[in-house]
Formats: sequence, C-alpha cells, structure tokens
Amino acid sequence: MRRRSAFAALLSLAALAVVPEGAPRVAHADAPPRPHIVHIVADDLGWKDVGFHGAEFATPHIDSIAAAGVRLEGFYAQPFCTQTRACLMTGRYPFRYGLQTAVILSAHGYGLATDELTTPQALAAAGYSTALVGKWHLGHGDRKYWPGARGFQRSYGPLIGEIDYFSHEQHGVLDWYRDGKPVREEGYSTTLLGDEAVRTIEGHDPKSPLYLYLAFNAPHAPYQAEKAVEDRFPAIADPTRRTYAAMVAAMDDQIGRVLAALEKKGMRGDTLIVFHSDNGGTRDSQFSGEVDTSKIRIPCDNGPYRDGKGNYYEGGTRVVAAACWPGHIPAGKTVDGVMHAVDMLPTFAAVAGASLASSKPLDGLDMGAVMAGTAPSPRTEVVLGVEMQRAALRQGPWKLVWRATLPSKTELFDLSKDPYEKEDLAASQTERVLAMKARVDELARVSVPSLLVGTEMNEVRARLKRPPVIAGEDPFAIDDDEHGAK
Repeated sequence: MRRRSAFAALLSLAALAVVPEGAPRVAHADAPPRPHIVHIVADDLGWKDVGFHGAEFATPHIDSIAAAGVRLEGFYAQPFCTQTRACLMTGRYPFRYGLQTAVILSAHGYGLATDELTTPQALAAAGYSTALVGKWHLGHGDRKYWPGARGFQRSYGPLIGEIDYFSHEQHGVLDWYRDGKPVREEGYSTTLLGDEAVRTIEGHDPKSPLYLYLAFNAPHAPYQAEKAVEDRFPAIADPTRRTYAAMVAAMDDQIGRVLAALEKKGMRGDTLIVFHSDNGGTRDSQFSGEVDTSKIRIPCDNGPYRDGKGNYYEGGTRVVAAACWPGHIPAGKTVDGVMHAVDMLPTFAAVAGASLASSKPLDGLDMGAVMAGTAPSPRTEVVLGVEMQRAALRQGPWKLVWRATLPSKTELFDLSKDPYEKEDLAASQTERVLAMKARVDELARVSVPSLLVGTEMNEVRARLKRPPVIAGEDPFAIDDDEHGAK
C-alpha cells in the first residue's frame, strides 16, 4: 500500500466528513486521484514586493494565491538561485553535493550531481506528466545536467542563470531552449514563459496528474521591462524601481493567465499551487548577477528584514511564499511555522503518493499538514549554509551567522524577539554559540567540496603553467603566430 502523508489522510477524511450520513458518496470520474502540482518560483523577488506584503504596486494574482490559501511567513530558501533550485529538486541541502557556494556561472561546466533523485523523476515514476517552464540553473555545460535528463518530459526556457529579456542571450550566446533544442523567438521572456505554461495546461488531460514547475527569470537583473507595462507606474519616481515594478507586474500578469487556464480546464480545484521566491531580493550589486548594476540603485525591497540576496541574514533567506489548494488548504490564513525549500520534494511526493525509496537521506520534511493548518511545523533546524568561509544555522528561534574568514565574526539572534536581527546576543550566549558552531562543524565534515571553488582553483593551477611576466610586457597578450593567426 502506497504511503500517503498525514496531509493527504486528513484531507481525505475531511472530504468524507462533509457528506451527510446515509447520503451516496459519488466518485467524480473526471477528477484525478492525486492533485496536479503547479510550483511557481520567482527570481530575486523582494519580500515586500508583493501586494499582500505592502508593495506600492499591485500583484493581484499572486495575492489571490495567498487569499485562496495560506501565506507562508516562515518559508526559507538559500541565499542564491542555484542553491535553492537544487534544494527544490533534491530535498537535500546544497553542501551535500557541492553546490553550496554562490551559483553556477555561465562559464562553469559542472551541475547538480546526477546520482541525486529529483522531484520530476519521483513524480514521473508515480504517473505524473512533468514539465519545466522557465529557468533551470542546475547545469548547462553537459547535457547530462539538462532538464530532460533529470526527469522533465518537457522543458522550455533558459538553462543559465540570467538572460537578456528580449534577445534571450547571455554574453551574446542564445540561451533559450525547447526540449533541449535551441530556439530563437521574439518576445519578452516573462510573457513567453506564460504563453508556454498556458499551452501546457490547455494541452493536458485533466484525468492524469500534472507537475508544472514554472520558474520565472523575473525579476532578476538585468532590469528590463516592456514600455507599455512600465507606463502603468508613473507614480514611481526612481526609474530602476519603476522598471522593476513592471517586471514583477508582468510576472503577475502571466500568473493570472495560468490561474485562468487552470480554471478554464477544470483543474483549479484539483491543483496544489505553491508560490515563492528563490532567495531574498538583491540589495548589493555584487550579487545581482553577471550584468553590471554598480551604477544604479538596486530596486528590490525586503521590507524590515536585514540585507538581501547573497547574505545569510533574513533578507537574503526568508522569502515571500504562499500556497493554495481549494477545499484542502483553508483560505485566508497565515502559517508562521518554519519550513525550507528542501521540504517541497517530500511534501509533493506525499500528496502524489510518490516513492522516495531511491533517494539519498532527505533533509526535507513533509509540510502538508502545516500548510493545511492541522499541525505545527516539525522543523527544528534550518541549515542556511555550510561553506568553507562562512555558515548560518537556525535552531528553534536561535540563528547563528558565522563568518570564519579573517577578520572572523560570530553573531547570534533570537528571532522570536528580534526577527530583524538588530541585537547580537553572541557575547551573552557563549554556550549556545559553541554548541551551534559544533553542529556546523559536524555538517562541514560530511560536506562535499564546493564545485565552484574547485573549478576556480583549477583555473589558478592552469595559470601556474604560464611563462613568467617580465616588466614592460602585457601578461595577457596572445602570441598571434603561436595561435595560428594569419
């Protein structure tokens, strides 16, 4: 008998309970036995940059997900894109497979370890149709890392971390694919992703379950928007903030189209929808990506939370999130229980009846009952990062932020009293700090070496073979004759 989560069991009992005693129980032949799953991920979206958190621009469709279900106010992600996406796909923290440092850059050839079971692989084995629409960012240098090799039966969008929204290029190279083949299309990338998501839903047979991973590249830099959308916000004086608002609004428009397509297809009531950002909004230009944003005001707003993307403070890791499933998740509620991106795989697998027997030991936990409001969060620890130079760990309300490189710095916050991380308690909580550092060190001992650090060290080793630089010579000059130039 297939194991189902407490979430699924409770929901089944609740559904039976609403039928009066003695009344016939009618099985709806057109309803799938398991929910469709639509997982929507925004890219570098600020915590405050949605309507239900107080943005100065409207996001009615994102807000409607929260209104129809729950706001997940204790949802954590990793501080960078690749790391969080790896968590979503594996249910395991990035330090377990070498993706704990920054992101996979466009010039890097490594990717998510191929011996990791992924969410689409698990769901496909359980009979789901699986589709990725949007950003991948888990390996592009070898086809073994591409979405089609990792469980997605259909895929559309960019493989790398950032692209031009109109040309769909990165450093002049096209990064826009359909099912593993490059395609050159005209249009704003956010709109094209919405078009494809709608097509996916319209072409799907509602009688079989669908897993749609809709990963927008918005509102990641470069900050680009269509003029017609940007013109909606004349009251926003800062030009970059106005462009950013248009980028978020364009994404919200497409989410609205997806919700409408689900409704039209008769799938909305049978669909679990989860929305969240992959990390906090960018606040420091060095973390905006490979495009230079050093001369503009970074437009993201994380509200009262400290710092942003690339940092372990709450502004970089506590992200906007919401979930809904009509008739299963109560509407209009707020869930403060702590959960993390690694929890999505076991949560989806549980409601899908998917086996995780072939997975490596998971860090994620089934959060279905937490979303349904029938149980508190079982999560007592969140590992926000374990790197050779820094780490962050939350245990209960306590959060350790540790910079090991010199000059070293150790901070401890009680998030139950200080969610905005203004009061460092490390000096008065020395035993707790030592215990949490010991836990970090324990995790570091079993971590896989950082693939980014290893890749860059290989580049350093390659430079050791270059001839010595003599005063007056350009060390980067290329001998044209040596390289066959005519």
